[in-house]
Parts: sequence; C-alpha cells; structure tokens
Amino acid sequence: MEIKSLSAIFEIAFPLFLIMDPLGNLPVCLSMLKEFSPAKQRKILLRELLFALGIIILFMYLGAGLMKMLNIHQSTLRIAGGVILFIISMKMIFPKPEGSATEAEKDPFIVPIAVPLFAGPSLLAAVMVYGSRGDADLTVLSGTMLAWGLTFIIMMAGPTLARILGKRGLRACERLMGLVLILLAVQMLEDGVAFYINNVLGK
Repeated sequence: MEIKSLSAIFEIAFPLFLIMDPLGNLPVCLSMLKEFSPAKQRKILLRELLFALGIIILFMYLGAGLMKMLNIHQSTLRIAGGVILFIISMKMIFPKPEGSATEAEKDPFIVPIAVPLFAGPSLLAAVMVYGSRGDADLTVLSGTMLAWGLTFIIMMAGPTLARILGKRGLRACERLMGLVLILLAVQMLEDGVAFYINNVLGK
C-alpha cells in the first residue's frame, strides 16, 4: 500500500516538475537578475518560488469549487489542460529567439517569475485536475510539494548549475523535458476524452 501511495505521488510530481521547467526557466530568471550578486539572486528566487507555491496550493484546493460554480466538467478541464500542456511543450522544444523577450524589471515581484514562469496556466490547470478528483488530497499535496522541492533545489543551485552546463546544456535539458511533456499532454487529452465518453455521454 505504501509503495502504491509513493507511486501515486511520483505520478503527480513528475509532470508537475516538467511543467515548472526549472532548467528551462533558469537562464531566463538569471538573465533578469544578472545585475544582482548570486546571494541576492537566490533570495529573490526563494521569494518568488514561495509566492508560486502559495498560488499553486490555492488553485489546488479552490479549483474543484470553482469548477462546480462555473459548471465545468472534469473532462473539459483535462482536455483544456492537455491542450495547454501541448502548447507549452512545443515552446520548450522550439523556443523563441533570446532577443525576443521583453525587458523585465530589475527586481521582478511576483510577475513574471512566480507567475507565469512557475505558476503558469498549464500548471494551475494540472493541479486543478488533480485536486478536483477529491479522493487523494494528501497524495496530490505531497506530489505538488515534491515537484516544488526539486524545482527549489535546482533554482537555488542555479548560478552554479548555469556555469557547469552552459546555455547549450540547459537548452538540451529543456528540449528533452519538452519531448516527455508532449507525451504527458497527449495522455491528458486521451484521459479527458475517455472521461467525457464514459461519464458525460454515458449518462
């Protein structure tokens, strides 16, 4: 039973970690914070990660109530989440040129690091899908915390990791994560269609 529970936690944590995309977001964050010392960079990243975690947990627990209030089926959310994931994964594999990004504030507050880099629409849709199931609240929370914890470790080691891997190494890791995320996006779409057929059309 414990092994099954751990497996369920990892099944939730793995896609959430891929969506958070710390290796892909790392060079973006460091470019925004390049005028600060490594210690100050870590303080800012810690603050933004905590903001992102608060927003993620808020959506995880309030998502089911919001869906019920708006009369949105789980199938709709899963299909929409799968579409968003697919778009995000395509951007990870085929990123925009570096010069196309808009210049951010020197010390970004909540936007754009916490939202939308870490707590973006695809991640919030995913946690709403997991949270709406309602039968494994602790499992969903544990999986979310595990994904956030791994992201936290990578971001705190960011300045050092960026020097070791270099831009090409980080980009290669991001594209690999994008390929895996495409598979997860298609799986979420399949689950949404199956849920719609079995629970909505089947009534």
